[in-house]
Amino acid sequence: MLTFHWLLSAAALAVAAAALVRARRLSKRLERLTESYWELRYEHGQLRGRVAKLDPDASPAGPEATARQGATAFVPLSSLVKGGRESS
Repeated sequence: MLTFHWLLSAAALAVAAAALVRARRLSKRLERLTESYWELRYEHGQLRGRVAKLDPDASPAGPEATARQGATAFVPLSSLVKGGRESS
């Protein structure tokens, strides 16, 4: 009976180790995807600015569009995280 308990404990440890490895992989993947998202968002804003400079008539007109464009500013997530860690 004691052997069964040891085998069960070993199996539980193996499953826990596998889950930990998978969680770490998924965490790294999520970090890469988040970084890619913010890079693409930044590049999109840069390209939108270039297009607006090349063709000012194509940009949306009116005070609502101007207010909406000025309301969102790009702040890289990595700078927020790094700044928070350094100040703590």
